[in-house]
Amino acid sequence: MADTKFDLIVVGGGPGGYVAAIRAAQLKMKVAVVEREHLGGICLNWGCIPTKALLRSAEIYHYMQHADAYGLSASGVGFDLAKVVQRSRAVSKQLNGGVAHLLKNNKVTVFDGEAKLNGPGKLTVSKDGKKVTDLTAPHVILATGARPRALPGIEPDKKLIWTYFEAMVPETMPKSLLVIGSGAIGIEFASFFRSMGAEVTVVEVMPQVMPVEDEEISKHARKQFEKQGIKIMTEAKVTAAKKNANSVTATIEDKAGKTSEITVDRVISAVGVQGNIEDIGLETTKVKTDRGCIVADDYGRTAEPGIYAIGDVAGPPMLAHKAEHEGVICVEKIAGLNDVHPMKKEQIPGCTYCSPQVASVGLTERRAKEAGHEVRVGRFPFIGNGKAIALGEPEGMVKTVFDAKTGQLLGAHMVGAEVTELIQGYVVAMGLETTEAELMHTVFPHPTLSEMMHESVLDAYDRVIHM
Repeated sequence: MADTKFDLIVVGGGPGGYVAAIRAAQLKMKVAVVEREHLGGICLNWGCIPTKALLRSAEIYHYMQHADAYGLSASGVGFDLAKVVQRSRAVSKQLNGGVAHLLKNNKVTVFDGEAKLNGPGKLTVSKDGKKVTDLTAPHVILATGARPRALPGIEPDKKLIWTYFEAMVPETMPKSLLVIGSGAIGIEFASFFRSMGAEVTVVEVMPQVMPVEDEEISKHARKQFEKQGIKIMTEAKVTAAKKNANSVTATIEDKAGKTSEITVDRVISAVGVQGNIEDIGLETTKVKTDRGCIVADDYGRTAEPGIYAIGDVAGPPMLAHKAEHEGVICVEKIAGLNDVHPMKKEQIPGCTYCSPQVASVGLTERRAKEAGHEVRVGRFPFIGNGKAIALGEPEGMVKTVFDAKTGQLLGAHMVGAEVTELIQGYVVAMGLETTEAELMHTVFPHPTLSEMMHESVLDAYDRVIHM
């Protein structure tokens, strides 16, 4: 009979859950993870990782089509969609096995099934409707993740109207596609399918594409998306979707109330996600929820002592790296470590792996001003950077926002090649409470894209060199 008493039980084996479990094991706790589907969660199996594999295939296909621009020749360029999807799934499978190996190495017990609370510290694990075992622990971390949100009347059917699950494994390449929502998920799929040749239309209810990003960066990105042939409709909404035999006719309403119709092969609904809070026994506890998520404090503690929530189910920003860090903070607080610092959500970077990439951290220029800051803003274009030109990637921009009085870096925003790798430099700077002075006196290697980060800071203080 397997052990049923633990120091900590983690419900959900996604990025937040498995990282929390490993950190707890490092701190000598006896730990169990209950996972109903795949270790690694949505991110590893159906989100962050496999989409990057798809986007990498699209990127290489794009370069092959434009080989002549680099003095190369490539004829008969094409793709095998089944192999593209197969590679993406293989990457996920490899990493899924890696998570299982990590948990085993750290002596974390994994239960395959669904966990349901039966009061504080008590869980019942079931599989296919049959009870597997009862577990107990003084500490339970809920890391149950989130699932796609559906619009009334435009519910995904897995055939004609897709969520990211179906968009990840298309059997055939649609000739035309409507993407509802221009957040990270929507715009990444729009970018992938457009790069692979589909006619893509994106409908966004907010005034700008990628609504959480800085307006200037959003405008630059939109210009590049439209240059690639993506049609973007902002301040518009899809009000109806009529399913035909092998297509969908969608009704789109603009801000003036004028409607139009578009018929496409497939629709991707990317209107956000909602926390998995149902059927986990919250009603047997004092845990509170708000707008589809569990209410938790800066250390993951809920209203019920001994029950914690991390990751997507604990609310936005719904990002894997946020979940991982929350897991560590939560476990270290449980363990009673003295130097546990709460999450600073304003220092969590956001990355979108479309073409061009978009990355940001901290306050946008508008939000900094709304918060009462007098700001200094620096900008530097990719066209002014030698490495960007050598790479054949001259379109893009780095933007920095500083407090004019203190020199505090309030935010950094980028659009262009590889900016998702560059943003961490600013994240570290913000974490160290670096001012403009330290950044200006830092030596950046040449030739690199990172030099633009330096030049943007210099520009904010009228010292830019290469522009």
